[in-house]
This record gives sequence, C-alpha cells and structure tokens, in this order.
Amino acid sequence: MTPETQKEGRIYSESGFDITPLDAETRNHLAQDLDAEAYRVLIDHGTEAPFCGNLTDNKEDGTYACKLCGLPLFSSDSKFNSGTGWASFYQPFDKEHLKNIRDTSYGMVRIEIRCARCDGHQGHVFPDGPPPTGYRYCLNSASLNFFPKGEEVPQKAEI
Repeated sequence: MTPETQKEGRIYSESGFDITPLDAETRNHLAQDLDAEAYRVLIDHGTEAPFCGNLTDNKEDGTYACKLCGLPLFSSDSKFNSGTGWASFYQPFDKEHLKNIRDTSYGMVRIEIRCARCDGHQGHVFPDGPPPTGYRYCLNSASLNFFPKGEEVPQKAEI
C-alpha cells in the first residue's frame, strides 16, 4: 500500500475507488435492499444455476458492479463466452477490487472471488481462461448490476 492509496484512513484502489472494507452495520444495511436470490448468492455464498443468469449473454458495452456495494468489478472489454453458463471474464476491472479465498467446498479446491469492499460472494476464478491472462472469472449474475457504457456506476457504500 502506497501513501497515495491511503487518505484519511480510507483505502483507494489504483483506479481511484474507495475499497475500505465495510463495517458489519453498513454491510447489513445494504443487504436489506437485496432480493432473495441476490442475498443467497452474495451473503450466503450461493451459486445460481448455469444458463439462468440474466447477464450471461449480455453483449452490451459497459461495467459490471457489485450488486451489494456498487464497486466496479468487471468491464465488458474482458467478457467472453466460456460456454459454462455463467458470465465469464478474463480479467477484473481492477485487481484490487477482488479478494481471492481458497474454497474447499463440495470436495473441490477452487478460488472463490469476493468483492474487496463488502466481502460479497461473486463466483470463482479458474486457470483455464483465454489470453492474455489465462484466467476465467466465472460470475453469478445475481451478484452483479450492469451499467451501460457512459452511465455512472453509483457507489452505494460511500459515506
């Protein structure tokens, strides 16, 4: 962490977004606005069924942000059709916007991805994606909001 990324006790990503972890009270307050499926995915670490997410086949240009706090997580520039049934990207909007957590559920070893600011479950990342990164970030549509290119992404968690 460089001095430029910390201001008045807040932490900022390289792309300029506040990524200071939310306290439990703020997170719980934001979670009250989620529908049942988004809550199950983001808070309870659920996974939506393949080929049912409303963003899987989205081909519009824009930004995919965390549905809980609004932090931009992915850009349409890195979206690709993985054929897996989930929205897939080969790189994040900003690597500091995601946390990687080792996940050993269901008898597998995977890397869970969570929003760095609100800790909301987003999906998993796998080492079988396309160039240039070789990664496949597999996302639940229920954990994201899409904002068309040119539309501002509201930051729900700003104080």
